[in-house]
Amino acid sequence: MITRHLPNLTNSTTLPAIPILISNLMDNRHYKKLVLRRQYNKKFGYERFHDFNDIEMIYYYVHNQKNIDDLKNKSERTKVEYLRELLHFSKHLVDYNLEISLDIEMRDGSLFKGLEEDQLEKYQNWLVYEAPMVLYKKEKFTATTLAKKTTIIKGFLRFLYDVGYIQKNIIGGLKAATVKKEDLPNKDLSPTEVLKLLEFLKAENHSILFGIIHVLVTTGIRNSEFCQLKVRDLKRNFSTGDYYIDVNGKGNKNRTCVIKPKVYQSILEFRKMRDLDTKLSISDESYLFTTNTGRPYTNSYFSTYLKNAIARIPLEILKNRESPIGPHTFRHAFAIISHYSGANILDISRSLGHENISTTTEIYLAKVFAQERNSVHQWKNGELKDFI
Repeated sequence: MITRHLPNLTNSTTLPAIPILISNLMDNRHYKKLVLRRQYNKKFGYERFHDFNDIEMIYYYVHNQKNIDDLKNKSERTKVEYLRELLHFSKHLVDYNLEISLDIEMRDGSLFKGLEEDQLEKYQNWLVYEAPMVLYKKEKFTATTLAKKTTIIKGFLRFLYDVGYIQKNIIGGLKAATVKKEDLPNKDLSPTEVLKLLEFLKAENHSILFGIIHVLVTTGIRNSEFCQLKVRDLKRNFSTGDYYIDVNGKGNKNRTCVIKPKVYQSILEFRKMRDLDTKLSISDESYLFTTNTGRPYTNSYFSTYLKNAIARIPLEILKNRESPIGPHTFRHAFAIISHYSGANILDISRSLGHENISTTTEIYLAKVFAQERNSVHQWKNGELKDFI
């Protein structure tokens, strides 16, 4: 069994930290062994997953290959996200069993087999109204966070039912968690705000923060894409003088991001401040950006670091924002600045790696379009033109 050296999900006191569990379960070498066990069970008349345990089912579900083209299966980033959510879900069911009044009865040593629909309903209510404060000392989760958690849990439990690991289809206990456009936090950042932020950091000689923001806002890359960049990913186009990086984004889709000359210099300054080699080589497998300890950024650490660092900057434009400025804010800024600079929507969408252009127009540029297309702008030739 792959869990020979891992604790049982039902004994939360012996569980290592979630990041350690994720690291262990990201090793995909065990997947083929589980497939062989599943095939063996079926061949000899057993239920396919009769001797699997809960943690093996999580592992199998996350690594399950549905397509012969590996690029169409879950990306490494998606696997990590699924593992994180499912392990937290499992740990919550154990740690807060009494607090939520779940009264889960184990069946065949399985936590999931003992779940009932009404217990899922109680868990979701706890997740919405109590968990944010209990777990993170925050008022509530965003609509997008709740939607993501619900979707992942629902998909997993549906899979367990479909393959016969659990006997009841219990996902009816989870209410739909759709995200309305008005629920999305405002992550827009105008060209003027970006300019003031960069000017301030440049004047303060803050090469670390300046370099990070300079790269994020001029490429539109995601948090996870930034953290995974390696020196070898940075290549030069000798025809234009620009550098570029090939990024593997969501859904294993590749795109090219351009690194303009001044942005390249900011990268070198960042590395110089971190005491990293500034003679970059396409054979260098080390990470392009690291923490002050020389380690690569993790997604969560990088997001928290950037939000906290920017929150300490004494600029008027940063006060009273609806949401803190983090890595994803600069992805929105890339779209907005590109639009104001005259780039067409299709090019913006492709540069961001959006599968559907509607993501660009209805989320990233929605507020910009709403302001630009407001009919009051047409009043300049009307009866009230002197009052606007």
